[in-house]
Amino acid sequence: MSTRNLAPQDSRPVMTDPVRYPASATAPVRTKRAFVLILLTLFVPGSAQIVSGDRKLGRIALRVTLGCWILVVAALLLAVLNRTVLLSLVTHPISSLVLIVLLVALAIGWAALFVNTLRLIRPVMLAPGMRPIVIVALVIAMVLSSGSLGYAAYLINVGRNAIGSIFGSGPAIDPVDGRYNFLLMGGDAGDDRTGRRPDSLSVISVDANTGKSAIISIPRNLQNAQFSEDSPMRKVYPDGYDCGNDCLINAINTDVTNNHKDLYPGVEDPGAQATLEAVSGTLGIKVQAYILVDMDGFAKLIDAMGGIRIKGGGWVPISGPVIDEATGIHGMPDGWIPAGEQNLNGFHALWYARSREFVDDYARIQRQQCVQQAMLQQLDPAKLLTKFEDIANAGTKIVESNISSAQLGSFVDLAIKSKGQPVSRLTIGPPDFDASFSTVPDFDVIHQRVQELFKSQSPSPKAAPAVPSSPVVTDDGGTTGGNAGVSGAQLSASGNVAAANGSRTPLEATPTPTPSDFTPVTTTPDGRPITVELLNGYKAAGNEQAIRDLVATNGQCRPA
Repeated sequence: MSTRNLAPQDSRPVMTDPVRYPASATAPVRTKRAFVLILLTLFVPGSAQIVSGDRKLGRIALRVTLGCWILVVAALLLAVLNRTVLLSLVTHPISSLVLIVLLVALAIGWAALFVNTLRLIRPVMLAPGMRPIVIVALVIAMVLSSGSLGYAAYLINVGRNAIGSIFGSGPAIDPVDGRYNFLLMGGDAGDDRTGRRPDSLSVISVDANTGKSAIISIPRNLQNAQFSEDSPMRKVYPDGYDCGNDCLINAINTDVTNNHKDLYPGVEDPGAQATLEAVSGTLGIKVQAYILVDMDGFAKLIDAMGGIRIKGGGWVPISGPVIDEATGIHGMPDGWIPAGEQNLNGFHALWYARSREFVDDYARIQRQQCVQQAMLQQLDPAKLLTKFEDIANAGTKIVESNISSAQLGSFVDLAIKSKGQPVSRLTIGPPDFDASFSTVPDFDVIHQRVQELFKSQSPSPKAAPAVPSSPVVTDDGGTTGGNAGVSGAQLSASGNVAAANGSRTPLEATPTPTPSDFTPVTTTPDGRPITVELLNGYKAAGNEQAIRDLVATNGQCRPA
């Protein structure tokens, strides 16, 4: 008799547990229980099932949760100890696919746990006014957790597709003499043109250990470019690209695409590869890879980044159409980019980098270097995450490269290492060489100057140049080593430097110093402010020389 009476008494505390058995609980307790279960599923997936539901399911979910936290901790340790490996795992086509599948599976599993938690809550047992509130809270928690994992998988898939579209699948490249050298080409491909004619050529050289970088700009009108010894084009042009005045370095891409692509069997872009080989031979270095940016889509990439900030030395025209093919004179400008600090959207950044009306190509090269530096320095990681899809989609439309996608992670790490460090600059033309140098270049001198540039980035005191030379210009407008030179825009305003300075050799620079900073030219010599109306008035009157004088310093630029 006493045994029968004890059994119900022993089981009563279990049956009245409000967490596992809410039927006997009051309405406020049921509401509190519902929110506790939602929070448990949000922060410790599986724990709600342990305390109030299917304990077997809860144990499985907790093991998965523990495994995920171990992976997160391992990723954080990799980020601290070996960031390159972590970036390689995220960007590698196979490991990124595995990560996408894992994230999708976790998102589905977490969503299933929330559905199971809703069953455990038993909304019908809640007070009528609390039912929609609890359900909305559960949906919000599910979106924050499972939805975030799904969106992360989506973004990684977008990046994976972009990487597959932009980058190649070839072998990894190794540094040469401790440096990675990338050829950056700005092309102007069109539907009516076979091949892409680079409108700008520059080599971004990065020290593999320190991340210190240098930009070497090659004018598009460089003549007699030398092909590297291993180039198939060396058999066609053993003495350099010397077939006449039309054989400028920027014509190699189209020439090879149209006439010599049979020399590059299996190469996806023979014209780009031949241009890379010409730049290698011309500079006397091994350029390992190229990145080709279609300038017509360049604006989309800048807009996706949220624009760039620069400080410009002079006004830059947004040129109208050419009205005289013989003289190259344009019609009335469609607009102007003022001197001083500017926030440039994609359209204006594109014109800032491309415009050469009223000045020479060397002023434009300086502005292109400035835009490149601004893009590298001002790419905000937070903005990258919020606009990642736009940036990736823009990249697939305008960028092509032979860099192996499997090696992208190590180069991203190298770019992070380079960020914030001063960038040295060298131009195969003004301000580092005479304006006539690109017509009759001395390649031994170019090779010497490039090596001096690299040595200037070395901490060793023995790296100082043995002979006086033109300056290496840093990204803040300062100079290191040698005599300072004038800007390309100043050369444009003052005429032919070689003629003006008599016997000066191409290696020598003009004695005018380049300041560490500059004052934007915003007024005329007599103190009047430079305005759109003033410049357009000179243009309407046909007084282009007055405009040239006022905008002569527009090659001066630095990231703001």
